[in-house]
Amino acid sequence: MFITYLRRELAGRRKQTAIVAIGMALAIALVIIVNAVSSGVQLAQATVLESVYGVGTDITVSQTPAAGDTSGGGQKFDFGAADGTRAEGTTTVSRSRLTATRGTSTFDATALATVGAVDNVSGASATLALENTTFNGALPTRTQGTAPAEGATPPEGGPDGAGGSSFNVDSFSVLGFDPADEAVGPLSAVTLTDGRSLTKADAGAHVAVLDSSYATSASLATGGTVAIAGTDFTIVGLVTAASADAATAANAYIPLDVAQTLSGLTGQVSNIYVQAASSTDIIQVQSEIEKALPAATVKTQADLASSVSGSLSSASDLVKNLGLWLSLIVLAAAFLIAVLFTVSGVTRRTREFGTLKAIGWSNGTIVRQVAGESLVQGLIGGAAGIAIGLLGILVVNLVAPTLTAGTTSVAAAGAGGPDGGRGFGGAAQAAATSDIVLTAPVTVSVILIAVGLSVLGGLLAGAIGGWRASRLRPAEALRSMA
Repeated sequence: MFITYLRRELAGRRKQTAIVAIGMALAIALVIIVNAVSSGVQLAQATVLESVYGVGTDITVSQTPAAGDTSGGGQKFDFGAADGTRAEGTTTVSRSRLTATRGTSTFDATALATVGAVDNVSGASATLALENTTFNGALPTRTQGTAPAEGATPPEGGPDGAGGSSFNVDSFSVLGFDPADEAVGPLSAVTLTDGRSLTKADAGAHVAVLDSSYATSASLATGGTVAIAGTDFTIVGLVTAASADAATAANAYIPLDVAQTLSGLTGQVSNIYVQAASSTDIIQVQSEIEKALPAATVKTQADLASSVSGSLSSASDLVKNLGLWLSLIVLAAAFLIAVLFTVSGVTRRTREFGTLKAIGWSNGTIVRQVAGESLVQGLIGGAAGIAIGLLGILVVNLVAPTLTAGTTSVAAAGAGGPDGGRGFGGAAQAAATSDIVLTAPVTVSVILIAVGLSVLGGLLAGAIGGWRASRLRPAEALRSMA
């Protein structure tokens, strides 16, 4: 009886059913698309962060430089009278230095043991971020005592007004790490493309693994050597980012103890990367590390996501703000339409429901009948919404929009020198950018949310419409029939 009456009523009210279903379908489709794009943006952010912080790195521990601290910054080279080779009024000099990356501050490496002792820490590794800067140039002999101040250009003209200065500064990033702990941190986000990675046996050895892109641009290869801090390192392997959309964290990777010795930062590190035993432990681990190391800056991947810039950041803000509110507004409007049409339909059916009550239908039976009709309308809208939403996701994936993403890193800075070389000003903050192809994944949870919303909308409209129908009395039907 219930099914027969339900089918007859829906067939006789096709227009109302279509309007309610279409409104619900559009709202649910928008929710599905926004959720899928939001998931895609989060995956893109994770890809960018993996290139810097590593796969499975939940927390990073660093130390913010104190105000006025310039220890991790630009290069200033001082040359003595005996430095370089003098010829015809000109001194040719070459000097290489390995210093902490600008914008970073180092701290005692014993913090690694402190972090490792925190409950629910499954892994931790320490790194030392450095910048290798090499000065090569010819300076007038009369100015050889001291190199120009940081950021300055050497004066033109040599002795007696003849000759001049020509120089260039070459800079690349170096990361010192403990090969025994490479499962956590930046090295976990790279793929070996040639040679081998560093092993525990490489401690104290002058061996290096290079980023393959940097090696190509610098004409370096496995088996060759690269000069770091004036010392030749044997290149034992080349790596590339695990994701084609990301970049590696440094140009060169060397053993941590060697990096500390050459940079003069013995027993110092710049970052500790932490992996929690479970995602549910991250907040607890972060809190305990902050208590154990009050001077440190402790951030989770969610905190680090704010450092992602470019169009990826804009897309993230758009999805979180406009997308979320637009979905809620459209969903609320769809629910309201369903309720209004259901109540309007009940009002038009006063005679019908009054008559049904007069022949013995109970209020509960009438409420179930109205709720059943609304639920079916909601489910029809939900099914259509899922289809439209999946079609929208397919369109997004076919278009595959490319977003630009960047994370704060260090790059050599300065304008071109007199000889066409790079400017003499050391390193500066810059954004390492990469292109990320946005993909919108389809997840079971999103489909379940869509089904739940369609059921909720139908039940809400049915509950209100059923309440209105239960308020009708047999006398109203008799008056409407008179």
